[in-house]
Amino acid sequence: MSGGIGGKLTDKAVKAFVAQSERGKKLADGGGLHLFITPAGGATWRIKYRIDGKEKIYSIGGYPAVSLAAARVELTEIKSLLRENKDPVTQRRINRAESNAASDNTFKAIAAEWLKMKQREWSAGHYTKSARAFERDIYPAIGKLPIASITPAIVAKAIEDIHKRDVLETATRILQHLNGVFRYAQAKGLCRDNPALPAREILPRKKDTGRMPALLEFSALGDILRRADMARTSPSVRMAHRLCAFTAARIGNIINAEWKEFDLESDQPIWNIPRTKMKVKSRLIDHRIPLCPVIVSELRQWQSVFGSKGYVFPSPTGNKHIGRESIEKMYRVTLGLEGKHSPHGWRSSFSTLARDNGSARDVVELALDHSHDNEVARAYDRGERFEERIKLFNWWGEQLSAAQRGAAIIPLKNGTD
Repeated sequence: MSGGIGGKLTDKAVKAFVAQSERGKKLADGGGLHLFITPAGGATWRIKYRIDGKEKIYSIGGYPAVSLAAARVELTEIKSLLRENKDPVTQRRINRAESNAASDNTFKAIAAEWLKMKQREWSAGHYTKSARAFERDIYPAIGKLPIASITPAIVAKAIEDIHKRDVLETATRILQHLNGVFRYAQAKGLCRDNPALPAREILPRKKDTGRMPALLEFSALGDILRRADMARTSPSVRMAHRLCAFTAARIGNIINAEWKEFDLESDQPIWNIPRTKMKVKSRLIDHRIPLCPVIVSELRQWQSVFGSKGYVFPSPTGNKHIGRESIEKMYRVTLGLEGKHSPHGWRSSFSTLARDNGSARDVVELALDHSHDNEVARAYDRGERFEERIKLFNWWGEQLSAAQRGAAIIPLKNGTD
C-alpha cells in the first residue's frame, strides 16, 4: 500500500492499512519508520536503523495508542541519537535503569540512610530531634523527589518556608543536615552537585556575627566560678563547666571526653584529645592539654566516684554523655549570663588575658589548637613549646582559683612575644 504525499503516510492511509492488512505486513512512512502488523494481529510502530553496519529494529509502541504524529516525533529523537553514534535500544535500557534507580533513590530514602549512620555517633535526643525535623519540614517538600533531580532552588524554597516561621536556628540546623545528606549522596555517586550549598544565602546571618560573649576580667570570671559552685545543677554539668573553664577546651570536646584520653598519674598530667575529635583535622598530632593541679585534683575525685571507664560525663538520662545544651543552659539561665559569657567564652577569656599578661601569641594559639595563619606558628605545631604551654595552663589554673577566692592577679612571669 502506498503512503501519503512524498512517501509520507496520512492518518487515513494508516487506518485503512490496519483494517485490511495481513499479519507480517509493513507500511513505510520514510526514514526507517514503518507500521508493522504483528503475528497476534496488532499494529505497532517500528524504526529500522543501522549502527556499526548492523541492521536493528526499535519498537515505539502500538497503534492507535501511539499516533502517526507521535511516531514521527520519536523518529526525530532516534535520528538524533544515531548522529551521536548512540544505539537507541541500548540508550532506552540505560534510561529505564536510571529511572528505576531514581525511584529508589528518593531524598527520603537517602536521608534515612544518612540518619541511620549518624545515629551511631549522636545522642538519642539529638537523633530523635533531627529525624522529627526531617519528617515535619523536609519530607513533605522534597522527600519523594529523586535526589539527583533536586536543584538549589528547590532546597532554598524548603528552607525559606521554615524560616518564615521565624525559627532561624531551626532553619540553619536543618540546612546543615541537608548538606550532610547531599554530601553522602555525592560520595555514593547518586548526585553530582550539592544543591544545599547555595541555599545558605537565603538565610540572614546571625545578629551577633562577632565572637561568643566572654568576660575579660579575672574578677568577673571568679564571680562565675563562685556562683556556679552554689548553683542548683547536676554534678556532671558542674564538673564539665569546671573542666571547660580550666582547660579552655571547646565544649564539644568537653562533653565527648572519655577517661582513656586522660593521664592523671604522670608527673605532668595531660588530656590527650584525638585529632579526629578536633575542629582542625589536618594536623598529624593529637591535641595535648597540660592539666593544672587544681583540675587534676577535681578529676581524680570525680573518677573515684564515677569510675575510670567510658565517658567522663555520663548522661543521667541514659544517653552516652551529657549534651552541650545542659551546660549552655546553666550559663544562660541559671547564672543569668546570656549575652555576657558562654562556655565557649572561656577560650576568648583565656586568649585575651594570657596575651595581656605576657604570654607569646604562638603559645596561646597552640594551646587553643587554633588554625595558624603563618608559617612560623605552623612549624611549632609539631609538639614544640609544650613546656611553655604547661607553664601557661598552670598560671591560668592558679589565677582562676585566686579569682574565685577574690585574691589578686598573679603575674605570668617570663612571658615572651
